[in-house]
Formats: sequence, structure tokens, C-alpha cells
Amino acid sequence: MKYSAIITDIEGTTSRISFVTEVLFPYATAELPAFIRANAAQSAVAEQLTACRSLMQQPAATVDAIIAQLLEWIAKDQKITPLKALQGMVWQQGYESGAFRGHVYADAYAALTRWQQQGIKLYVYSSGSVQAQQLLFKYSDFGDMTPLFSGYFDTRIGAKRDISSYAAILQQLQLPPKQVLFLSDVVAELDAAQPLGIDTIQLIREGQTGGSHTLAPSFSEIEEHIK
Repeated sequence: MKYSAIITDIEGTTSRISFVTEVLFPYATAELPAFIRANAAQSAVAEQLTACRSLMQQPAATVDAIIAQLLEWIAKDQKITPLKALQGMVWQQGYESGAFRGHVYADAYAALTRWQQQGIKLYVYSSGSVQAQQLLFKYSDFGDMTPLFSGYFDTRIGAKRDISSYAAILQQLQLPPKQVLFLSDVVAELDAAQPLGIDTIQLIREGQTGGSHTLAPSFSEIEEHIK
């Protein structure tokens, strides 16, 4: 295996896109208002509400006004960092209560397990918060997968379509680009990573349009490409 590290996206890559759109987002929409009203005074929640007020440019926005804005952001699938953080808090309740489990494709679980056993460092880069990433893998269909991963990145390091984000990740990994492989189903994300010398493979699980990157319909096919 020529790679020292593999970075993987989640939605459409390790996990079914509809898990997010049909399970996680509706749960957050239903539960977020009551969660915020009940926990607005807690420091972790209050910090995110302050961040929302800043983004809204309304420093005096009420809790109800913030909730309305958060629901609008959810409906538009906005990659807003405080929204992702609050969603993660709500999803934790859902995972812990058994309302749902984190969907992971069987081929992804098998390959990630093999790669980690081979000594490859595995990382996650998703627009969902680090907390949300860890919850999905901790409460996955295959049990707690978090021991497989060496680290997690979210929008705090930068947007997934910005080349600077991947430069920052490389700096943290302290590895030459050619020793790093990035897996995603989104061409624009792969396009941002590739100019730095990072190797890329596009997952095309659900009819995604292929770009100029190596294509793979599953993690089993990825292994054929990187032996």
C-alpha cells in the first residue's frame, strides 16, 4: 500500500446520502427547537447561539429568531458551522436514545478496517461537525468504528471546495501529498485537493456524474486501484 493516510468524506462515500436527508435532517428539524429552548443557558449551546447572532448580524436576536434562522438553514442545507454544531448536539440525543443508527456501507466498513490494520492512518473530512462525524461512526450499523480513525476535520478547517482547506489538512498531517489519498463523491471537492498533489478517487455509488478523477462504485473497487 503506497499511502500513509487516507481521508474520506462521509455522505455519498462511506454512507448513504439519504441517511442524512431522510433521517438526520428531519430529526434535527423536529427536535432542534425544543432542544435549544431547554438548553440555551448551557455554555456549549450559548456559544453557538452567539455565533448564530453574529452570522445573522443581529446581536440582539431572540432565541426564537435564531431557531427560525436555523430551520431555514437546515431547509437550504447550508454548511453553517454553528448550525452543524447544534445539529450534532441534537443528533447525540437521537443516537443515544436508539432513535437511529449511523449508516455505513458494508464495503466501506470492511475496507477501512483492513486499511487501519495495515497501518494506514484514516481521517474523516465532512461538512458535518466533528461531533456529528464521531457520533455516526460510534453508533454505526457495525458498532463503534471510532477506533479506526486517527482524526476528524470539519468546516472549521475550511470549506470542502477550497484548496486552502486541503493545504491546512496536509500541514496537520505532516505528510507529502502523494502519500495521501482523498475519497469523495463530489467532483468539486476532489478538484480542490488534487492540485496540491493529493491523490483522489471519486465514489459513484448513487449515479453521480464522474469527473476527471479515478472512479469507483465501492470501497472494494478502491482497493483494486491502490494496491
